[in-house]
Amino acid sequence: MIAWLSHHLHALSLALRQFSNAPLANLLNVIVIGVAISLPTGVYTLLGNLQTFFGQISETPQLSLFLELDADKTTISEIESRLKQHSQVAKFQFISKESALNQLKQDSGLTDVIDSLAQNPLPDAFIINAKSTEPKALEILRNEMQKWPKAEHIQLDSAWTKRLDALLKLGQLGILILAALLSFALVVVTFNTIRLQILTKRDEIEVSKLIGATSNFIRRPFLYFGAIQGISGGVFAWLIVALVIYLINGELKELVQLYAINIHLYHLPFGDSISLLLFSSWLGWLGAWLSVATHLWQIEPK
Repeated sequence: MIAWLSHHLHALSLALRQFSNAPLANLLNVIVIGVAISLPTGVYTLLGNLQTFFGQISETPQLSLFLELDADKTTISEIESRLKQHSQVAKFQFISKESALNQLKQDSGLTDVIDSLAQNPLPDAFIINAKSTEPKALEILRNEMQKWPKAEHIQLDSAWTKRLDALLKLGQLGILILAALLSFALVVVTFNTIRLQILTKRDEIEVSKLIGATSNFIRRPFLYFGAIQGISGGVFAWLIVALVIYLINGELKELVQLYAINIHLYHLPFGDSISLLLFSSWLGWLGAWLSVATHLWQIEPK
């Protein structure tokens, strides 16, 4: 175990030394990797903020439960009790037929016409906010309420949730495609970087093989170098996204004051940040491994 750890620490120190020997070239590679990774990361962060923002302005999806005209107080009390106990109901508001009629008078300006009606044509209603924003869950809740006593009609205002869900799915697909293309490009960048290193160290590798060095021993420093280059690019991408969010939030302050709405972009959460660094490190390692596997076997002692 100690020998294994010693070998890996030695390989890591060689990789760090190699990384510092050509600071400008390695810095340019890190910048290229960082800019490329920041593109899908920035879009992913933007989608997350959009989802949060639309959730704030739209609150929770609403269902309007309209009762039959002959619904009595007992029925209203029974439905109110069901809503209080329902696990999928966040909150609800009862609007009596009298309140609805008075509101219609104020909004329409047709007081004389409404007063001439023989009876109130409006039903009692409940405005219900559901806990889930999933369109499927809302449909299930609506179908369940439709079977309740004296429930005449359930109106579900879910058009915005369906559109938002479709847009988010489209955005997620775009992120996956963009991330896949750029990941391939980053693997190619690391592949070429390691290939050049192998060519410049050809004599050193031949001597190492002559004195009995194993392929794993020769391979480790290159793999660590690729991982270091990848994780450095991930850190740079994280900083780019953080800077962009900071600048945008600065510009949004004036918009918040004008429209009195809460608009604030949030950076990647801790878990996603760690995933970003691990993924970028893995891309660098993968590019290095492919390069070493392709070129190292071609070098044999003469």
